[in-house]
Amino acid sequence: MAHILKNKNIEIQLDLPTENYNFSRFDWTGKIIALRFQGIEMASREDLNTEQPHSSGKGFYNEFGIDTALGFEAAAIGDWFHKIGVGLLKKEDAKYHCAKNYEIKPANFQVTASSKMLSINCISAVVNGYAYLLKKEVELQENGFILRYYLENTGEKEIITDEYVHNFTTIGTDSIGADYTLKFPFPLKPALFEETVNPEEKVMLGDRTIEFKGAPQKPFFFSNLSGTEMVTAQWELTHFKRKIGIRETGNFNTDKVNLWGTKHVISPELFIKIQLKPGQSANWTRTYKLFKTP
Repeated sequence: MAHILKNKNIEIQLDLPTENYNFSRFDWTGKIIALRFQGIEMASREDLNTEQPHSSGKGFYNEFGIDTALGFEAAAIGDWFHKIGVGLLKKEDAKYHCAKNYEIKPANFQVTASSKMLSINCISAVVNGYAYLLKKEVELQENGFILRYYLENTGEKEIITDEYVHNFTTIGTDSIGADYTLKFPFPLKPALFEETVNPEEKVMLGDRTIEFKGAPQKPFFFSNLSGTEMVTAQWELTHFKRKIGIRETGNFNTDKVNLWGTKHVISPELFIKIQLKPGQSANWTRTYKLFKTP
């Protein structure tokens, strides 16, 4: 049963670690599956047509190590490696694939819940010298929420990874289209993008904004929007007719900002790099604000 954080403006629904989604990609701590602002839906799903609704992303799911999981290279075929926030995954071939559904040994999860906050500890086993403690807090605010992270290296080997929130966002379940504007606080640099997928050319890139010529019927994707330049970690999505918006701000700078979307959902992604020697820890936050526009 989903845990609900709610006040007069905001309602957040979260699945607990072992509830519903149990695949090997997204972090099981703080699985925000739904968000409403003044009764308006603000979150969607990765795939509306899947026959397995708990197998793909929802809401504000996050992921550690999209390109390679912790300890994957050190593990032999048939051995186990870490997926931070999930548990141990069984290595089946020589290349890691984030979308592959690996066999899982779940980590140890500890949950503390209140009306304003959900706190989850994820305690890993020690495998091939790698181990960690992840603490996640989801705190409700008057017009938004905060995600607080604490990651500690409790093993004998260095942790090098990254983390992002997929932000499966919509406003009022309206299709992505001309009423939406996505803003960034830094110049977009298309010539330096690592990848550009815009098959219908319905995604229009401005200096610091992205707009749309109708609803894209096919997925679109842009990687490294700042051209790897270190920039403020922030995006803001507004809806012209509904006069409503949502903004995410990280308390860190980032050199990797990606954007994925399709007809029903848009997903701006702010990556943070993490490098921890044994005994070291890191803290970071992501603050979400929901607001009315003039």
